[in-house]
Amino acid sequence: MSTIHVDVVSAEASIFSGEAKFVALPGESGELGILPKHTPLITRIKPGAVRIEKADGSEEFVFVAGGILEVQPNVVTVLADTAIRGHDLDEAKANEAKQRAEESLRNKDAAIDYAAAQAELASAVAQLAAIRKLRRK
Repeated sequence: MSTIHVDVVSAEASIFSGEAKFVALPGESGELGILPKHTPLITRIKPGAVRIEKADGSEEFVFVAGGILEVQPNVVTVLADTAIRGHDLDEAKANEAKQRAEESLRNKDAAIDYAAAQAELASAVAQLAAIRKLRRK
């Protein structure tokens, strides 16, 4: 079976670079599945898990907090706002961030940035969903 080269990078680091049989990730309009020789595509991605089926059949999970996806027939590039390897996700920190964001949104008297609080909440919820997905694996 043919493979496709996959790069997942954030502002901080290169998170994954290698050959894969299949990539699944949360696109702006829904879940995307990418195989080798996919039609070229550029789209925004939502917070969630990127599942990479590597050439050897093993899987790699990466949490992304949004970003841009570029697909070429032989290369997939994920430019993430923030990316965390699946095994580095911390459920306690994600729950803490979720609670902080929910508290900020409930506190009507505080001078907060609602868009930032909503984005933080969405990211924390997506991290928790990614953690649950990893556990089922």
